Amino acid sequence: MTGYAHGAVESSASDGQASRALTVSQALDIVKGTLKGIRLTVIGEVSEVSAKRGYKAVYFTIKDRSSALKCLMWNDLYRASGLDLEVGQEVEVSGFFSLYAARGTMNFDVRRLALAGEGRLRMEVARLARKLESEGLMDPARKRPLPPFPRVVGIVTSPRGDAVHDVLRTLRRRWPLARVVLAGVQVEGAGAEAALIEGLRCIAATDAELVILGRGGGPYETMMPFNDEGLARAIAACPIPVVTGIGHEPDNFIADMVADVRASTPTWAATAAVPDQAEILNLMDARGVALNGSMRRIVERAQASVARLSDRPVLRDVDQLFAQEAMGVDHLAARLERALPTALEKRREAVGQLGARLGRVLPQALAQDRLATTRLAERLERALAGAGERQREALDRERSRLAVSLGSFAERFRQQMGLRAARLNDLSPLAILGRGYAIARDGSGSVVKRIDQVGAGDPLQVNVSDGVVACRVESTRRIDTGSVKLDS
Repeated sequence: MTGYAHGAVESSASDGQASRALTVSQALDIVKGTLKGIRLTVIGEVSEVSAKRGYKAVYFTIKDRSSALKCLMWNDLYRASGLDLEVGQEVEVSGFFSLYAARGTMNFDVRRLALAGEGRLRMEVARLARKLESEGLMDPARKRPLPPFPRVVGIVTSPRGDAVHDVLRTLRRRWPLARVVLAGVQVEGAGAEAALIEGLRCIAATDAELVILGRGGGPYETMMPFNDEGLARAIAACPIPVVTGIGHEPDNFIADMVADVRASTPTWAATAAVPDQAEILNLMDARGVALNGSMRRIVERAQASVARLSDRPVLRDVDQLFAQEAMGVDHLAARLERALPTALEKRREAVGQLGARLGRVLPQALAQDRLATTRLAERLERALAGAGERQREALDRERSRLAVSLGSFAERFRQQMGLRAARLNDLSPLAILGRGYAIARDGSGSVVKRIDQVGAGDPLQVNVSDGVVACRVESTRRIDTGSVKLDS
């Protein structure tokens, strides 16, 4: 039947009648209303993603072993999630089922999206890695080189796993000269992070020159202690170089990123930590052979050169090589022997003549300088005496002028002060009262200037020249031009 659905709603069996059939739109509206009230959280693996330009939503499908669920998520919510969906991711979605009535298809309307399981863990690890990288903990310039021939090697790992045996076997084979210090700790489960940090601290307190930190492989979730922020900071702060060997080849953990040297497995960590004794012995043998060959060739060349020189005629009589130089030296020595006494005698005579001249000239020069100094002292004394007298005379003249000026100024000031004092006395209320006037004040202390300020019965205080008179108003009268009005 086209356009209708039978039996959507039925009445009770007692009335025996079937209810009216619904249209497709009515039926779908009922379904849509029912679905919107069901909020679900679903975990599944992304099997396909469609996020084309121009779409208002991202369409994707999640599945498990037996079922698939088509989902949509509006672009603003998708961008707010901070995720880029990829096929194979395990995600956790929350929302409700929605019905597209035009086609009669159903989608899961996703309102919240997050990675689930291992994906969530990897996202958290990536966020921590970005934080530590911004602080410089992963800077290659910070990482230290390993000692070329370590005498003491530290190990931090589980004492019961295969990793410790692999490391010890590799160290004994490659570099048996090194002494090993082991810190057996917990490497997974609750408390593993603190145990690893404590193991590093214990190794650093010994005389170890480097430390190997590692464990064997396992599920990603069990490896999370090696993604701990506290362990990463302990590795960066360790006073000796740290080599990591975490047996999970495809992954790179936070501890690997911060360590001075990263190896893919504990065995390769031990290989990177120490040199190979066999390789060093072979290298020493090869270099010994090369050194012997070089020395032998040097000696042979030297012997050949000596043989060639010894055959030269000039070397057969060595005394003849320096005969001419020896004769020249003898000639110069004889000349020096003859010339030295004559030169010394000439120098002695010149010094005597200079001493005699200085003895004659020096007393005369001193006498002339003494006379000039005496004359200058006399001139200075006369100049100072004259200048002092002139200064005293000028100072006396200025003192007299100042005394005259101060006297005139003081007299003018005295006159002005007398005038101002007289004016103040004339204006003084006490002077006014002394001439027979009085000042009336009302009960609040205000001066009474008009009759409308007081009324009959109001108290007054009248100030006169020698005191205050307390009185009460009986009546007031206003004084007008030519007339007097009495108010009671």
